[in-house]
Amino acid sequence: MISFLEETLKHLKNKHEDLADLTLILPSKRAGGFIKNYLKQKADTTFLAPKIISIETFIEQIANLKIVDNTSLLFKSYEAYLTIDSIQEKESFESYSGWASTLLGDFNEIDRYLLDTTPFFNYLGDIQEINHWYVKDEKTELIKNYLSFWNSLNEFYNCLSSSLLKDDLGYQGLVYRKAAEDVEHYLEASPSKKHVFIGFNALNTAEQTIVQELLENENNEIIWDIDAYFLDDYQHSASMFLRAYRKDWKHYKEHPFNFVGNTFEKPKNINIVSAQKNIDQLKHVGDILANSSKEILDKTAIVLADESLLIPLLHSLPPNIENVNITMGVPLKHTPAARFFELLLEVQSKKLPHYYYKDVIGLLRHPLASLLIPASQTIITSLHKDNTTHLDITELLKKADESSKEILKLCFRPWKTNNEAISSCVQIIDIAKNIKEISELQSLALFEVHTIFIKISALQERYAYLESLKTVTSLYSELIDSTTLDYQGDAYQGLQIMGVLESRVLDFENIIITSVNEGTLPAGKSNASFITYDLKSQYKLPRYTEKDAIYTYHFTHLIQRAKNITLLYNTQSEGLNTGEKSRFITQLETAPCKGHNYSYSVLAPEIKLKPTTLKTYEKSPAVLERLKEIARNGFSPSSLTSYVRNPIDFYYRKVLEIKDLDEVEETVAANTMGTIVHNALENLYQPFINKFLTIEGLKSTKKLIEKEVIKQFKNEFNGGDFSKGKNLLIFEVAKQYIANFINFEIQELTNGQSIKIVQLEQRMEIALDVPHLGYPVKLGGTVDRVDLYNGQLRIIDYKTGKVDQKNVTITEWESLNDTYDQSKAYQVLAYASMYFNKQEFENATAGIISFKNLKSGFIPFGTKASSRGKIDTLISTDVLTKFKKQLILLIAEICNPEIPFIEKEI
Repeated sequence: MISFLEETLKHLKNKHEDLADLTLILPSKRAGGFIKNYLKQKADTTFLAPKIISIETFIEQIANLKIVDNTSLLFKSYEAYLTIDSIQEKESFESYSGWASTLLGDFNEIDRYLLDTTPFFNYLGDIQEINHWYVKDEKTELIKNYLSFWNSLNEFYNCLSSSLLKDDLGYQGLVYRKAAEDVEHYLEASPSKKHVFIGFNALNTAEQTIVQELLENENNEIIWDIDAYFLDDYQHSASMFLRAYRKDWKHYKEHPFNFVGNTFEKPKNINIVSAQKNIDQLKHVGDILANSSKEILDKTAIVLADESLLIPLLHSLPPNIENVNITMGVPLKHTPAARFFELLLEVQSKKLPHYYYKDVIGLLRHPLASLLIPASQTIITSLHKDNTTHLDITELLKKADESSKEILKLCFRPWKTNNEAISSCVQIIDIAKNIKEISELQSLALFEVHTIFIKISALQERYAYLESLKTVTSLYSELIDSTTLDYQGDAYQGLQIMGVLESRVLDFENIIITSVNEGTLPAGKSNASFITYDLKSQYKLPRYTEKDAIYTYHFTHLIQRAKNITLLYNTQSEGLNTGEKSRFITQLETAPCKGHNYSYSVLAPEIKLKPTTLKTYEKSPAVLERLKEIARNGFSPSSLTSYVRNPIDFYYRKVLEIKDLDEVEETVAANTMGTIVHNALENLYQPFINKFLTIEGLKSTKKLIEKEVIKQFKNEFNGGDFSKGKNLLIFEVAKQYIANFINFEIQELTNGQSIKIVQLEQRMEIALDVPHLGYPVKLGGTVDRVDLYNGQLRIIDYKTGKVDQKNVTITEWESLNDTYDQSKAYQVLAYASMYFNKQEFENATAGIISFKNLKSGFIPFGTKASSRGKIDTLISTDVLTKFKKQLILLIAEICNPEIPFIEKEI
């Protein structure tokens, strides 16, 4: 395959005796590098190379201006903005920076297309006037200021342009406009220079003016790169611009439109691959490369339409890749070092009296923080343990060791000024540089971040606009977005990895393009402009249709000379990605060339359905010893019901003692609320033990509810805030539960019922004789309340959740050990058995008071002979004997060495 640049050099050598007389102008510096490499490869003897420059450098030379960087432009434009008298109410720099980039982008476009700014801005102002036209009402002050701004744009533009030109600077559009104005002077100063424009496509008006002016001189020429297949197809947008130049340019009235190739219809292998995820695309790329020889890899380029996939791609490269050249560079914002300082600035810019624990933990869990702060994990554990949701630097330092305190102060001491913020960040970087575990890439990233902070510091000293830390944070984010870490490698050998724009003018025999999705390639509609669509049409400014045509040209150029083409797209609809393949693929499929061989692949993970196997754990000697320990200390009713629900849960929690992850309880959990209500009721009813309840006594108790609930919240919700939000609602619910319960008991007394409190929250246990175990077994637990209701003994368990009568009623005793649905019945029977062991009774009732079903009152355990039978709620010795039988059977099963713990399907 002969590339376009090789063809161009061959043409130039045949036409010119000495290439050193030429100035070659290309779309990018990278293309110039490839031309130099081709010259070197073909050279037999030493010779002087032509001057090779990018179009942007050439324009700067004509205009004799330097293109200013975006950050400096932002500050200089704000300086100009402040001088405009017609804009009476000036916005702060922080507010201005939010919309200025869009306006400056419009200025750039206006200049590149050489619009007469006065009528243009007047037209734009008139549009805004019409949009805010009132028939009756007077314009408000806000509307007047708004319209005044639009009417001041021409003055703003002129002021900014004058300020930049005075310093021999300009944004890109302004430099292009100045170059178009000065091109005649340039030609007069160097009439004999020979210029060759190579590989251009979409030229703005300024570029067209300059190129056409140069083409008037026979010394100069332009070499296009277009295939006849696209140029002759008037419906295909790949040649939209070139067809217009051929038709409209004066040069082509007298000269032929040369350099039209005929390579697209030559034989090609085009493989279209659909993948379910981006990672699947990259894995497939890795598979292709792994099966490629070194000779093939030297002629292969991977083009990433979605440049964020660069890092994952690098991790997917196979071991046989010896040489790789990455043109794109890694965006600094994707490095951990840059992200750490972005997080730090965001936390500090909130300017709150206390730090939110999630912000602190998010920062401490960052990979760089774990190296900087040895005590980071200790602090996180302490925050979870103490249930701390908000804290300050003093509390943080208490949780850290001495080696971590210096860096913690730098990170979390409140920054009072921007200078202090920048100084703290620079000091953190200086400390990080000396850490041995920091990788070479992270060291380079830290150096770039350090440079950015020095730049911000210089801007801070020069301009007085960085008023708040939020502005510094915004500026930092903008700078890391535009900064890249460049890889070093052989630019002309081995595998090439690049973005779409980097591929301009370059040709490769084997092309792999990823993310060929609609919305990615082409990028789709974007409207980051204050200029309306109809105004752009009126003044022939580029719209999204022209931008799509540019991407179409880049895509078709990539595959124009290639022989083996792989196009991958993501079928997954996720976020902004619709999972739709690009129209470029559809165009290839609907108008195929005879020489093209199409193949299709679908990347789908192989799904193997394995039969579900329930976990089984045999009882080892160590497990049996642990069960013996549990039995001696006492099984609890809840542990037994957890075994009934799923033996694996019992094994994990009780035998292995695996606890839930200890995290900050930001919102009061259900079990915490239950504990709060239980403890509050115990303390509130304590004065009534061995006494009859009275209406007056309960009314007095109601007055103590809030104080008692506050006390219990402080005890159980350690360090948590319940003064606002969801926790305040839960706090009020807890108070209401208790108030409702006391009101319920007052109503019972009013109706003539008699209630005497016997005991509250008493720990009880019972010894059990389990056959064949050979060691004592206990059942233990805490009974919430025992009372006498009209002389009838009641054993009560409080539940903050909802419980109905069906939950504590059984028809078959065997069901207690078979189904978790009977867990509530199991628990109250266990409490009744333990109480009977302490104080024998002839009959009693045992049941639940549900605070979510308080209208049902006391819900007693009951048995019935059939589903329609009458419920018997009395607990006699016969009932307890039957329960004890089931209880012993269950414990015998748990402790039986022959019966493993087998998982249940839930």
